[in-house]
Amino acid sequence: MNNVLLLTDKLITGGAEMYFCKLENHLQDKNMTFYSAAATGELYKHIQHKQHFIPLSLKNHVANLTLLRKQVSQKQIDVIHANSLRMLLYSIAIKKLTRRNIKLVYTKHNVTILEKKMPSLFKNVLNQHVEQIIAISHFEKENLLRLGVNKDLIRTIYNGVDVEHFSFKQIQPKKTFNVGILARLSKEKNHELFLKIVNELKEVPNVMFYIAGDGPEREFVEKLIKDLKLHHKVMLLGNASNPYEFICKMDLLLLTSIREVFPMVVLEAMAAGTPMMSVDVGGIKEAIVDHETGILIPHHSEREFAKQIQSLQGDEDLRQRLGSKAREKVEESFSLSNMIHSTLKTYQ
Repeated sequence: MNNVLLLTDKLITGGAEMYFCKLENHLQDKNMTFYSAAATGELYKHIQHKQHFIPLSLKNHVANLTLLRKQVSQKQIDVIHANSLRMLLYSIAIKKLTRRNIKLVYTKHNVTILEKKMPSLFKNVLNQHVEQIIAISHFEKENLLRLGVNKDLIRTIYNGVDVEHFSFKQIQPKKTFNVGILARLSKEKNHELFLKIVNELKEVPNVMFYIAGDGPEREFVEKLIKDLKLHHKVMLLGNASNPYEFICKMDLLLLTSIREVFPMVVLEAMAAGTPMMSVDVGGIKEAIVDHETGILIPHHSEREFAKQIQSLQGDEDLRQRLGSKAREKVEESFSLSNMIHSTLKTYQ
C-alpha cells in the first residue's frame, strides 16, 4: 500500500492549481491512499476529499514544514508529488527530517526563478533529489535536457481535459463576434498585446473583446483601456466564476503570453470547439497545428493577430472546421484519463 501526498502552493485560479485539483479529484488506485496539502483559496471548493486535505499557511514556512513533517510521519507517506519548486524544496527537507524512504515526484509547470538565475543549482537539485520529473510538454522536456537534467528522470505527461465536461458547440451565425482572453492579469500573460489588438480593430463593427481574470496587473490593464479609449470595445470581467461557460460563449479565444509551457486554457478551448488563436510560444504547437486545430501567430504582432481575427470573423466554415479538428485532437492526445493513468504509473 502506497500513501501519496500531493503538494501545491495555494489554491488560486491558475493552470498548475487546476492540475492539482484534477489529480486530487480523480486519482484512484486500490493500492494507494491519496492526501493533499496547500494554502487555501478560491479553488478549495473543488477539493473533493476534504478529509484528506492538509491546510497550509501562505507565508509561514516553518509552520508548514513542522506540520508536514508530522503528517508525513503519521500517515506514513511513501510518495510526495510536488507541483511547484517551493513545494519540491519542502519535500526534500521533509524527506531528510523524517528519514523516510520517500519517492519525490515533481511536475514542472512553469519557468522558475532558480532555473533563470542559477541554472546549474536548479539542475543539481533535480538530479540529486528527484526520482521522477513530469514535463507537461515535449518543449519543456527539451528545456530540461538542455539544462543537463538526467533524461532518465523525465517523463512527458500532457495536461488532460475531461472532454465529457465540454459539450461540443456548433458554430452559429451571430451579429457580434466575441473574442476573449482567459488568463491571470500578470505580466507574462501580456494583456498589453491583447489591448493593442483591440486597438487595431476598434473601428471594425460587430466585434467585441472580453478579458476574464484578475491579478496584479489589473490597474495597468484598466489604465491602458482608458489611455487607448477602448471602453466601447472591451469588457474587463474580473475572475471567471465559471471558466467553461466563458470559453463556450466566445467565438474565438486568444493567447498572447510572453512565455508559456503548455497552458490548460488551450486544451479547454479545443475541447469546447471554441477556435484558439495563439502566439507560437512554449509547447503550444504540440496542440495547435496552424490552420488545422487552431491559428498560430509566429510573433507578438498585433497587426498579424488583427488580420487573422478579421479573416476568421468572416469564415464560419473555417471556424467550424478548426473547432471540430481541435476537439478530435484533445480526445486523441489530451484526455484526462490518459493524464491520470500515466501519473499513477510515476508513483509505483
